[in-house]
Amino acid sequence: MNAIRPRFSLVIPVYRNEGSLPELLSAVSWLAARLPGALELVVVVDASPDASYGYLLEHLPRQPFASQLLLLARNFGSFAAIREGMRLARGDSMAVMAADLQEPIELMERFFLSLAANEADVVVGSREERDDPWLQRLPAQLFWSTYRRLINPDIPPGGVDVFGCTRAFAAHLLALPEARSSLVGQLFWLGHRRKVLGYRRAARVHGKSAWSLRRKIAYLSDSLFAFSDLPIRILLGVGVLGLSLALVLALVVVVAKVSGRVSVPGYAAIMVAMTFFAGLNALGLGLIGSYAWRAYENSKQRPLALVLDQHAFEGDKPR
Repeated sequence: MNAIRPRFSLVIPVYRNEGSLPELLSAVSWLAARLPGALELVVVVDASPDASYGYLLEHLPRQPFASQLLLLARNFGSFAAIREGMRLARGDSMAVMAADLQEPIELMERFFLSLAANEADVVVGSREERDDPWLQRLPAQLFWSTYRRLINPDIPPGGVDVFGCTRAFAAHLLALPEARSSLVGQLFWLGHRRKVLGYRRAARVHGKSAWSLRRKIAYLSDSLFAFSDLPIRILLGVGVLGLSLALVLALVVVVAKVSGRVSVPGYAAIMVAMTFFAGLNALGLGLIGSYAWRAYENSKQRPLALVLDQHAFEGDKPR
């Protein structure tokens, strides 16, 4: 490996991205030629079932920049892959982008230049426009709108998928080894000097996104339980309302009984009350169980990812 530590590190998780890799390496070569310092590429293959790892193993040594190639033992998810890449990155400034090239490589240049100029500790990209089909844009807009309302209003309206940061900020981020959490939520929880750069998201050309509705719901619930007590506050409000209604109903029944208007308690009222409080109890147990399960997951202190194989390449520097 090159003895000179690179000034910039670009971390890219890879999962089912075989088709976009040639264009990706070409884009990174363009970036390396424009930066005012050495660039290192850190690629983390998240146990991708396609030929992504083999392609990178063959072509990375030929690139005009230093690189690291990591293969995870199984599919741990993009956030775990990103954290593993950041842990091994050597640059003074780091940036993270996806391998599908929907975020322009020029945005990474803006990230690095902003960090090098000491304008911020963390830079995030906000999607101001996107070329995705309408049926894909609408769920994304609803997702990030819900995220901002329920979890963190500081998140840009277009959401955050890519970011850059200093080595010091990365150290603070990696000191939060939380399972079932949100990397974006952690970025904003840490504070520091933050800068938002807008960009236009391109349409996906190669492959199919793994960001399914099920994954979005899971991500939203993980973020909610990791960074908000809203479910508990809602449950508390419903419980107080239910208790108030129950006291009012009890008072009505007592008055009716004393006045002789009711000789036998109503079956319907009893069943409605029992059903309501049984459902409320089940809801409460579910919400508390979700928080308890996440606390239990973190108490195990298992690693968030396991590296199965690792390679380092100096790159084919021009003479």
